[in-house]
Amino acid sequence: MQDNLYDCPEYPLLLILSGPSGVGKDTVARMLIERRPDSFYFVVTATTRPPRDNERDGLDYFFVNFDEFAHMIETNELLEYAIVYNDYKGIPKQQIRDALASGRDVILRVDVQGAATVRHLIPNAISVFLTTRTEGGLVRRLHQRKQDTQEGMALRTATARQEMKRLAEFDYCVVNPEGRPEVAVERVLSIIDAAHCRTHQEPVRL
Repeated sequence: MQDNLYDCPEYPLLLILSGPSGVGKDTVARMLIERRPDSFYFVVTATTRPPRDNERDGLDYFFVNFDEFAHMIETNELLEYAIVYNDYKGIPKQQIRDALASGRDVILRVDVQGAATVRHLIPNAISVFLTTRTEGGLVRRLHQRKQDTQEGMALRTATARQEMKRLAEFDYCVVNPEGRPEVAVERVLSIIDAAHCRTHQEPVRL
């Protein structure tokens, strides 16, 4: 039998991991990296908000002041940026370029607003909407975080309800079961593996 004369083209992917606040994006992204540390690169977002007790600069976020963030905007260092709950968040471009050049898949953890911008700029990105089984489950997770005032919690809950309405804009929807994030991780890994097997692939371009 003659050997196959054709190679299947395969390029590094850009995965947009999004969903409402409190749905577990950070946990799922971290577990994806732990499962395949040599295959994935997690893009660290820059933000002007102060770090929480369990967050580390350069690992969870780049924590910068407003002047530093303004400089990043002026020098065109950000793929996209937005105001989220009165603070700025933005995605540094160079991290993505370096990761793609190394052959690794890139994971972007962004809110629903940022995901829409990235999908517009990079149409061949793979987008995954992470959600809970019920709205009540999402509200319960937000309360369990205990990171907001009563007014702040009301704002996050209202925002989450609006974000849920944009689910159909994404390529995939993955439920993150409460207490079982490994289920969501396995599904996202399956999506990534299937995307690498597509017959029509193009390199990600910034």
